[in-house]
Amino acid sequence: MDKMKTFYITHRYYPHIGGVEYVVRSVAERLAKLGHGITVLTGEPSITEPKEEVVNGVRIIRWPVWSPREAYYFPWRMSKLDKLLKELAREMDVIHIHSVHSVLTVLTGLKVCNSSFSTKVVVTTHYHGAGHSALRRFLWIFWRYKVSALLNCVDVIHAVSKRDALLVSTHYPHSREKIIIIPNGVEEDVLNYDWRGQNSDYMVYAGRVEKYKRLEVAIDLAKEMGLKLMIVGRGTYREKLMRYADEVYRRSVEFLDPQPREKYLELLSKARYAINPSKYEAFSIFTAEALAIGVPAIVSKEIAENLEAEAKPFKRDLVFIMKSYIKTWNGIVKLYLNKLYR
Repeated sequence: MDKMKTFYITHRYYPHIGGVEYVVRSVAERLAKLGHGITVLTGEPSITEPKEEVVNGVRIIRWPVWSPREAYYFPWRMSKLDKLLKELAREMDVIHIHSVHSVLTVLTGLKVCNSSFSTKVVVTTHYHGAGHSALRRFLWIFWRYKVSALLNCVDVIHAVSKRDALLVSTHYPHSREKIIIIPNGVEEDVLNYDWRGQNSDYMVYAGRVEKYKRLEVAIDLAKEMGLKLMIVGRGTYREKLMRYADEVYRRSVEFLDPQPREKYLELLSKARYAINPSKYEAFSIFTAEALAIGVPAIVSKEIAENLEAEAKPFKRDLVFIMKSYIKTWNGIVKLYLNKLYR
């Protein structure tokens, strides 16, 4: 395929940590290495003026946003942003919007999608179905009309699993014919590790620490099974979860900040189990990494369905996965080029 210019719009980007951030970076940097021109527009709560930099061959434009409790991502400097979007839309071959759960991505997506330029527009919804609090569920009643308008005007809707595609097409029937399914991948470095935790005394969770992740279930289960629990990550619910852990399973739950890559993979490879009880995941990269290494996973049935893995009932409302076929990002990027961007 000829070299092309691709413009990604995402609510946050590296060095911020999260599932969407990880996906966009994994694809953007690989395309840049292949010689494609890659620009990322991303929200940044810590600045008041736009900031531009190049990291690993990717041009990153960080835009000031207001993000209460790391949510919503309302962009500032709208007139300046409109001007930038027009300039970028004119020169890009593909515009790829990531997530319909932020104001920045949906509003900018609608602007470029409805522009007069013939740029191809793709959206990966990272769809959860609704908000994760009473307020966000209420706001979603109105926000879904903006999401519907975006899905109506884009050229391609990218789903990361059959379950993801079914959820989007059920909530937005007019989108069904535009959906292309390509799973997320894992970094190639996970293939350097094998599972060595058959006799380990701990299970591990890695990712955002938010209320909707249901990590109290992980703590309760670790206690029931007599195992330690390692929780790797940050998030708005971390302090409350620490208090719960101290009350329920004192000294047997360890909270770690995000770890250097090699240390994280070593920790994961030596765990008895990986655990992720969240019911609101479009994919779960952490679980995919565990399975690629060979670590058995205890997860919600929703995550098992997203990973298209064979699972059997476990305890509570969780299921048990021994293995699943997981692709690496190098192969996934080829599918992006051949199926999403062509």
